[in-house]
Amino acid sequence: MIRVVVAKPGLDGHDRGAKVVARALRDAGMEVIYTGLHQTPEQIVEAAIQEDADVVGLSVLSGAHLTLFARVVELLEERDASDIVVFGGGIIPEDDIPQLEALGVAKIFTPGATTTEIVDWVRTNVKPA
Repeated sequence: MIRVVVAKPGLDGHDRGAKVVARALRDAGMEVIYTGLHQTPEQIVEAAIQEDADVVGLSVLSGAHLTLFARVVELLEERDASDIVVFGGGIIPEDDIPQLEALGVAKIFTPGATTTEIVDWVRTNVKPA
């Protein structure tokens, strides 16, 4: 079974999208841990490691995605957990997507992505440990 940590890094207080994605992944048979609002990258990485996650889904609407996503990827590498796949979504300009991918974020879902697309991508690109 694929284990997913869904997280809202930073000060962004809007989590409806993250909750919808978490529920869709759960309904698709994945084990989902939602960390809640206002998580630091350190808290997210700690949760992913403690929960033996296969993948971390980050949601950012605040515009801080470059900094926050980069820090999560960096911390996973520092903790020898770079095998945990990172994907993200939210209000992310198309121009920032190549930079996020270069940092190690496997996939970015922009507004309008369906839950089916997200579930299918996770199933195709994440293998349970």
